[in-house]
Amino acid sequence: MLAYETYFFDLDGTIFIGDLLLPGVRQTLQYLREQGKQVLFLSNTTIRTREECRNRLRQLGLEAHTDEVVTAASVSAVYFREMPGRPKVLVIGEQALQDEMAGGHTVLTDDPVEATHVLVGMDREFTYEKLHRAMKAVRAGALLIAANPDPNCPVVGDLIPDTWAMVKAIEAASCGTVQEIIGKPSAYYAEKVLEQSGTKRENCLMVGDRMDTDIRFGLSHGISTALVLTGVTAREDLEQYSIRPDHIWTSMAEMLQGLSPLS
Repeated sequence: MLAYETYFFDLDGTIFIGDLLLPGVRQTLQYLREQGKQVLFLSNTTIRTREECRNRLRQLGLEAHTDEVVTAASVSAVYFREMPGRPKVLVIGEQALQDEMAGGHTVLTDDPVEATHVLVGMDREFTYEKLHRAMKAVRAGALLIAANPDPNCPVVGDLIPDTWAMVKAIEAASCGTVQEIIGKPSAYYAEKVLEQSGTKRENCLMVGDRMDTDIRFGLSHGISTALVLTGVTAREDLEQYSIRPDHIWTSMAEMLQGLSPLS
């Protein structure tokens, strides 16, 4: 387990659920840092900025810095900043997604007629009016972009709808099709994460709780993977997938046992 240079960790379902820090997390991260390993937190969240993710980690007693956090929202901002021309983006999502996009100096618009793109993130206040506005933009020619492909998000004792539920509603209403997915497991997200890490992909390990995003992200881009059974994916779910992670752990506490001979 110590053969890697950089360790990527998902957040929800891997590091914490709600305000609950999951077993073995603090000790595992502390041990990796003591060994001089790089730690990055890779989340598909669009409802928290990188700073808010950092603050949440610190509130749970974990060392964290903003430049160690990559989110679907922050990568979406980079995606549009790098886009040629001057896109005008209609955002369906919460304030954090709006803030990350504004920080990337992208032109935002609420006018569905002038929008060149519709960017969709998780929105816990998704309304019929928002659906109508996004539908009008797509039908007028705007490209539909999903900040991430997560259908749901784990919370304590439950799952709640995530970005993909809103995307599918807009597709159905507009008779359109999503043109690009920004977050895990996309190639664009992988490119930006590897650039930021400065590490060759074969020297990285992705640790997460979802087969469809975290594990597929690693396997699709030459990164070793570890599934922790503390979030969305249960052991009995594995038979649904044709892919297999390199490691399966009940929790991060089991990962620590593989890291430290003294644990």
